[in-house]
Amino acid sequence: MIGQTRSIPIGMSGRFKILLLVLASLFVFVLLFYSQRITDQLLQREREVVGLYARSIEYINNNPAEAGDFSFVFEVIRTIDFPIIQTDAQNWPIYSKNIELDTIGLSLAEKKRYFEDLFASMDAQNQSIAITANDTLVLNYIHYGESRLIRQLRWLPFIELSIAAVFLMIAYIGFSYMRRSEQSSIWVGMAKETAHQLGTPLSSLMGWLERLKSHTEATPALSETAQEMERDVERLNKVAARFSKIGSKPDLKPGNVTEIIRSVMSYVGHRVPKSGRKVDLVLQTQDDCRALINRELFEWVIENLTKNALDAMEGASGSITFSITQAGNRTTIDVTDTGRGIDPKFHKEIFRPGYSTKKRGWGLGLSLSRRIIEDYHKGRLYVKHSAPGEGTTFRIRLVD
Repeated sequence: MIGQTRSIPIGMSGRFKILLLVLASLFVFVLLFYSQRITDQLLQREREVVGLYARSIEYINNNPAEAGDFSFVFEVIRTIDFPIIQTDAQNWPIYSKNIELDTIGLSLAEKKRYFEDLFASMDAQNQSIAITANDTLVLNYIHYGESRLIRQLRWLPFIELSIAAVFLMIAYIGFSYMRRSEQSSIWVGMAKETAHQLGTPLSSLMGWLERLKSHTEATPALSETAQEMERDVERLNKVAARFSKIGSKPDLKPGNVTEIIRSVMSYVGHRVPKSGRKVDLVLQTQDDCRALINRELFEWVIENLTKNALDAMEGASGSITFSITQAGNRTTIDVTDTGRGIDPKFHKEIFRPGYSTKKRGWGLGLSLSRRIIEDYHKGRLYVKHSAPGEGTTFRIRLVD
C-alpha cells in the first residue's frame, strides 16, 4: 500500500493555525521583552540607590571633621525596599534592613557559617560593595539582594508563557472541535444526499429488473444474468441504507460477526475472478462469534478493508485472511493481506480523509471505516502490522 501518495493540500484551516501560532509567538516575545526590560530598569535603579548609599557612608567616614547636614543619607535609606546588610571589615553585620537575621541560639561558629551562606546568596544576585578609607583601607561591606517586586517580575515570563500555552491549547482545541464538527456535518450531509440520490434510480432498476425476469424463462444465460443483477441491486440498496445511517444514532444489536464476514467473502469471491487474479479468501475462527454491532455499517467496514486488501495485491495471486477471536466481551478481527505493505511512517496517515496511495479514488474508505468502528461501535481500528513487502494486518477490536 505504498506508492504515489495524494493528500489534501493545506487549506484555510492550515493557514489559520500557522497564523495563530505566529501571532501567539509574537505576543509572547513582546511580553517577555517588555517584562525583561522593566526588570533590568528596576535592578539598575536599586543598584544606583545602593551605590549612592555606599558613597555617602564612604564620604562621611573619610570627612568626619567637615560639618554638614547628612540627613540625605537617611532619606536614601528610607527609599530602600530590598534586603541590605552593612558589615564591618571582618564581614560581621552592623546594620540590616528588610531582612531578618535568625541567629538566636546559634554558636559563634554557626553564626559565622550562617552569615557566609547568606552573603554568598545575596552576592550571587548583586555584587557586594566595599566602603574604603582613602581608597585603600576597607571599612565596611554592603551586601544586598533583590526586592520582592524584582522577584515577582522574574516569575512573570513563566506566568506569561503558561498563559500563552493555555491560550494556544484552548484555541487549538476549540478550532479543531469546530473543524471536526464542520467535517462531520459535511460527511453526514453528503452521505444522506447520496442515499437520497440513489433511491430514485434504484427503484427504477428494480422495476426494469422485474420486467427482465419475466422474459428469462426460455433463456438460462439471461436468467443467470438477471439473478446476478438482482444481487447487485440488493447490494446497492444496502449501500444506500448505509449512507442513510451516517449521522444517525447508532442502532447496535447482537450480531453474528462470523456470518457477516462469510457473506462479504462470498460476495467478493464471485467477483475476484473477473479481475483476472487469483485471490484466496481464508476465514479462521473457532465458533460463530457474536458482538454488539450495527450490521449494515459493520459489513461496510469489512468490505472496505477487503477492497483495500485487493487493491494492495500487485501480483496475479495472493490471499486475504480473516481471523476472528473472542475473549470475554472482547471480539478481535484481523484482516491480513499479502499485498505490498505500508511503510510504518504512513500507518496513521492512511486513516486521514483525502489520503490515498491510489491514482483514483477520494481516500475516504479507511477514514470512514475508522469512524464507523470508533465513533459508532466505540471500538478500535488500527494497523497491527505492516511493512513494505510484508503485507498488512488491520485489527478491529469490539467491546460489548
